[in-house]
Amino acid sequence: MWASTITAYLHYLSFMVAFGALIFEVSHLKKDLTLQEAWRIVIADSLYGVAALGVLITGILRVLYFGQGTHYYLDNPVFYTKVAIFLIVGTFSLYPTLSFILWIPTLRQGQIPTLELPKVDRLLGIIRLELVGFTLIPLLAAMMARGIGLS
Repeated sequence: MWASTITAYLHYLSFMVAFGALIFEVSHLKKDLTLQEAWRIVIADSLYGVAALGVLITGILRVLYFGQGTHYYLDNPVFYTKVAIFLIVGTFSLYPTLSFILWIPTLRQGQIPTLELPKVDRLLGIIRLELVGFTLIPLLAAMMARGIGLS
């Protein structure tokens, strides 16, 4: 029982941390960043990546060992929708993550990355799309918990 409880807790916590990191990014990303602000965005995105990995690992553990049983999930189209949205969000996150990783050499030299407004707008748009996806996932989880999608 404890393993199931801790796995569920870590799943929810990871989801909240990932969502919070994206909120931080979208609320702090701007054209004219200070060195400290740029580092904070890089750190927030790293935290987002670790948390998203936590969501994935604990989600797999819940499906295989600590949830309702694999048949409950694998027979439910809502589950596949939820997983698809998670994968789409993860794919969208590659562009901002790679962009922020490319800042690191410049930041290590004590310089601020050069950001053009179209790039900032593109990054913010993608992060907002990720947030929309992350907003849909708990709805789908609530649907699954109530048996919606099962025949």
